[in-house]
Amino acid sequence: MIESLAAALPHFRNTNSGQFFLMAGPCVIEGEDMALRIAEKVKHMTDKLQIPYIFKGSYRKANRSRLDSFTGIGDETALRILQKVGREIGVPTVTDIHASDEAALAAEYVDVLQIPAFLCRQTDLLIAAAKTGKVVNVKKGQFLNGESMQFAVDKIKQSGNEHVILTDRGNSFGYSDLVVDFRNLPAMRSFGVPVVMDVTHSLQRPNQSSGVTGGQPALIETIAKAAIVVGADGLFIETHPTPATAKSDGANMLPLDQLEALLVKLTRVREAIR
Repeated sequence: MIESLAAALPHFRNTNSGQFFLMAGPCVIEGEDMALRIAEKVKHMTDKLQIPYIFKGSYRKANRSRLDSFTGIGDETALRILQKVGREIGVPTVTDIHASDEAALAAEYVDVLQIPAFLCRQTDLLIAAAKTGKVVNVKKGQFLNGESMQFAVDKIKQSGNEHVILTDRGNSFGYSDLVVDFRNLPAMRSFGVPVVMDVTHSLQRPNQSSGVTGGQPALIETIAKAAIVVGADGLFIETHPTPATAKSDGANMLPLDQLEALLVKLTRVREAIR
């Protein structure tokens, strides 16, 4: 799968369908049946709408607020599920890595290695991801502007890997909120790499006193439409059959049964501005 994805990456900015591409799935892999069910349903939607699709799922969550928060079902178990999703559903897959020694392990199972926003400046991590030869998706730090991400791109490319995606997930606004500055998308797009808007994470309300991140899912459609209008090449949307029972980030997820209607609207927006 990686050969076809890497070869197609330069064209993600202007896919054959003329549409944006989509990274979507649960926040974290909770089990095989759920992962396969979500991937199959999203693949069915995106095939109808000619939207290139990458299945998203974290094999482990390292950045939880509380010690008792759910972090995963076991690294290799979750990675094997991601591999199975890729093979059985026929889609590329993406997962987060948090430390340099995770890069080679995760690269055995997935097509895209994702660098969390709060780690986007970690040179050793970026180099380790680059050296796997996989596509590397770097999320822009909440503390950075779009122009600053040039250095993350440089680190990966100077390490011998041209397959880079940049993703915006909003900027810190006070202690417990985020705001999206849409100037960051064209700024990052000027580096010649595909640029993604992480719609759901940009609507988080982090650092709540309860230790559980809040969110504003009612604004998912607003952020997604605006991102398409300003030229996002792709969208990142976490989705779950029942967000209220999701083991991570349920407060800002899109219910799976609402995804197709949203994608239809977004394809119309994309068509209108082409």
